[in-house]
Amino acid sequence: MNLFPQLASNLPAAVLSTLAALAYALVAWAHPRLGSLQARALLAITWGLHLLALLAGLLSEPVRFGFAPALSVTLWLVLTVYLVESRLYPQLRARWALALMGAAVMLLVMIFPGAEHPTLPSVWMPLHWALGIAAYGLIAAAVVHAWLMQRAERAMRSGVTSDTTMPLLTLERLTFRFVAAGFLLLSLTLLAGWHFSELLNQRMVWNHKTVFSLLAWATMGVLLWGRWRLGWRGRTAVRTLYVGAGFLLLAYVGSRFVLEVLLLRP
Repeated sequence: MNLFPQLASNLPAAVLSTLAALAYALVAWAHPRLGSLQARALLAITWGLHLLALLAGLLSEPVRFGFAPALSVTLWLVLTVYLVESRLYPQLRARWALALMGAAVMLLVMIFPGAEHPTLPSVWMPLHWALGIAAYGLIAAAVVHAWLMQRAERAMRSGVTSDTTMPLLTLERLTFRFVAAGFLLLSLTLLAGWHFSELLNQRMVWNHKTVFSLLAWATMGVLLWGRWRLGWRGRTAVRTLYVGAGFLLLAYVGSRFVLEVLLLRP
């Protein structure tokens, strides 16, 4: 068994994925020793390597996609959001956690590059994928902000103040903005999936992916309604977000993980 299938199927993607994994590991190891500007510059270089690895994998012939590439695109989107926000809010610090996740995800992509898709049932299918992955990225960004919000709340309750802690209300506002944007894209993803089923004269397939996607959509909708009508915040809002994000993770990544890793099916 070839432990790194990309070495045989797509050498440029494998080389770029390796460089990105090493760059992420370097960020995780060196960030306490670097200044803020140096750390951001190194992370920006890593972001670029990750993007090149994504393009080399997604633009190959035939296209390969699966749970690990989906995680890779999601993490890259989260990192993109972080790089933009860290310019607006210099006290935002999550480099170490993102770097560790990035190194792990790049290794996963090398081991599990996904199934081949030599033909697509519709030329618009990539739009459906793009909407779904963008929804993943925005909800993942909301989860990261919710985690930072919990950390800031614990620090405030313990009486610890720090120049690197963002205001709690700012984190809360950003969290719900990402939830709302992710909910909108998830709604469009489900509508696009239903539309493609109609175009192909197929009924909507009620498999694990569909069920978990609808559960995630309903949970995010309840969260936004609770925020709007009941003023949900704090632990109630964060726990509901985590549940919805868990459903969304199981929808595609979880289903493909079971097929590719546990059942060894493309």
